[in-house]
Amino acid sequence: MKTKKANAGGAARSGKSAAVASAEMNAGLQVPLPVLAGLLLSLCAGPWAEGGKVLVFPAEGSHWLSMKKAVQALQARGHQIVVLSPEVNVHIKGEDFFTLKTFAVPYTQDEFDHLLLSQSQMIFERQHFLKTFWKSMSMMKTFSALLYKSCKDLLYNKDLIRHLNDTSFDVVLTDPVFPCGALLAEYLSIPAVYFLRIIPCELDVEGTQCPNPYSYVPRFLTQNSDHMTFLQRVKNMLYPLALIHICQFTYGSYSSLASEILQREVSLVDVLGSALVWLFRADFVFDYPRPIMPNMAFIGGINCANRKPLSQVCISSNQCSRGAHFL
Repeated sequence: MKTKKANAGGAARSGKSAAVASAEMNAGLQVPLPVLAGLLLSLCAGPWAEGGKVLVFPAEGSHWLSMKKAVQALQARGHQIVVLSPEVNVHIKGEDFFTLKTFAVPYTQDEFDHLLLSQSQMIFERQHFLKTFWKSMSMMKTFSALLYKSCKDLLYNKDLIRHLNDTSFDVVLTDPVFPCGALLAEYLSIPAVYFLRIIPCELDVEGTQCPNPYSYVPRFLTQNSDHMTFLQRVKNMLYPLALIHICQFTYGSYSSLASEILQREVSLVDVLGSALVWLFRADFVFDYPRPIMPNMAFIGGINCANRKPLSQVCISSNQCSRGAHFL
């Protein structure tokens, strides 16, 4: 349903955004949140530049709470922000610094709240590990199926897709842990910027085509350090095999959906790999160092509020009194 005109327009915007984003990214990597927008767009690179149009497709929960500050910074720099969200959600509500656009989903607010509440309650239940595991797998399947169905309904919503095409966005900012935003950006031929902590199943590693040696980079949740014994390295290599089933029902259907809407054979990794910039909410102070690619930027700590440094560390009142004259 995508017209040649839409494709041509998207390609033109893609070239424009790629060039300007690269320029501003180089200037903004060493500064904190107020200029995080420089990592996303270079539309404010000079006094002659005008603000761009940014389509934000967030993931629910803490993913959106982390992204909201960056969205607010973009709006403060003069960009027009449209946040696209399911009409059934928990945290994504209208704010004065963006326009909220919602789309219908095949579940109710009560069903969604009940599923989230069940997951929260399960944390406090005391039962056998295997029972907890299978129960969590069942809930994850249900939740993944809901998200996939909502994504499919969105991409086949002709009126909404036509409206998004006509709006002529310059960039899509999305968290690829829910890959629907990445598929939407590819479908609209708009450059995508990813804002994420990590994607399960190592899709972030495959999408960036980043070296990921099992003998040196600890796998997520393995509790291995960067100084592993031989057996720990074996565990590090075998650990992803245990996640194959989970990865299949969580992300497996998105490749076939991408092939349907793009009308060509394509995998989810191919779609993720087309991102302009990857912004990781991580930092090598807290995470083990690993190889990175040129379009990967680490922005860990941007959600931390500025605090005044401690003036004195006191172990006892006598120490504080002795050191008071230094303050």
